[in-house]
Amino acid sequence: MILTPEVNELIDRAIQEDLNIGDATTDALVPDDLQAKAIIHSKGSGVLSGAEVGAAVFRRIDPLLEVEIVLVDGSVVEKGSVILRISGSAATMLKAERTAVNFMQHLSGVATTTARYVEAVKGTGAKIIDTRKTIPGMRSLEKYAVRCGGGRNHRQNLGDGVLVKDNHIAALKRTGMSLAEVVMKAHEHASHTIKIEVEVTTVAEAEEALKAGAQLLLLDNMSNREMRNAVEINKGRALLEASGGINLTTVKEVAATGVDLISVGALTHSAEALDISMDISYQV
Repeated sequence: MILTPEVNELIDRAIQEDLNIGDATTDALVPDDLQAKAIIHSKGSGVLSGAEVGAAVFRRIDPLLEVEIVLVDGSVVEKGSVILRISGSAATMLKAERTAVNFMQHLSGVATTTARYVEAVKGTGAKIIDTRKTIPGMRSLEKYAVRCGGGRNHRQNLGDGVLVKDNHIAALKRTGMSLAEVVMKAHEHASHTIKIEVEVTTVAEAEEALKAGAQLLLLDNMSNREMRNAVEINKGRALLEASGGINLTTVKEVAATGVDLISVGALTHSAEALDISMDISYQV
């Protein structure tokens, strides 16, 4: 299901980026009829994501390659874990290698980072969610990788829900509207099928937004004490999302305040790639 038309188009663009005028090295040196076997394996520990995408890159460049997915996305990998096995033309394997591995390294890095956050809040009831702070064009795959790591997705795009942020509020306050009136206007004009989330920075703003009917509150850069107070006044009326400057060192304390969701931009914008590589054997 990950290989949607959007993802297939992204794969095609990535291949074109690397092979738009061919592979000067392989074309000059490697005979077309040289057969080989290869493995794609992890050189570190983490959570796998992108195996299916990597396999698709090899198959797209050469449909005659035999590609076996050994480990499925979401699997825990260790140093030496074999992810893909490939056999066929050595030349086309070499042409596909970097593009396939790039996808797999980055997506596995996102999944691994997410899994670390999920593990850190285990037992608290808080859920780790992503943001829209994604690499342009990679959002659907990065959000898929977050799910592979045990996290949840926030909005896929701006149409997925109403999130009234500080700049929306500031613009409307210049017209004389209060925060409560902004929330009520959102309810009046937005589709009944989507929820209204409001960014607040103080407990007083949280109370005002709740009274106006906000269904989710984004507690932006609040202290742990302020978040505990927000949880207390909320009394289950809305889902509470903690956001802003949260890292692996602080996330468990944030979860302990009683918030429902913790959004972490670092899951996608700062994930360290998992080290993955290809080894070829010419003894076939």
